[in-house]
Amino acid sequence: MKRYFLIKILSLFFIGCLTSKAQMNIIKSKEISSLLSKKREYNKVNGIGFRIQLYNGKESRAREIKYSFETEFPNTFIKLNYIAPEWKVQVGNYINKLDADRALNEFRKNFPNAIIIPL
Repeated sequence: MKRYFLIKILSLFFIGCLTSKAQMNIIKSKEISSLLSKKREYNKVNGIGFRIQLYNGKESRAREIKYSFETEFPNTFIKLNYIAPEWKVQVGNYINKLDADRALNEFRKNFPNAIIIPL
């Protein structure tokens, strides 16, 4: 009778441990998923990896280059930045340098001074 009681208590204890371990894994999994989704949103806004810089200099010329690029490559992300005292025209959000190199080869036909910059 004592053995039966002891086995029953130990089995309930182990089942409880397994259940709580599974609950901890679910909570951790939700936290990890939440962090990953936040990181993906951050990357969409700020970008990761590399961009291609078409121009660095005066505002009027930067706006001309931006307009010219938008007409040639309408589906490519373009950003006009002012970092005192110069304006920068940057395009794309490339995860790795290989993708940026491929795009650079295409853009250099119209913009020969383009360079790859890390973000």
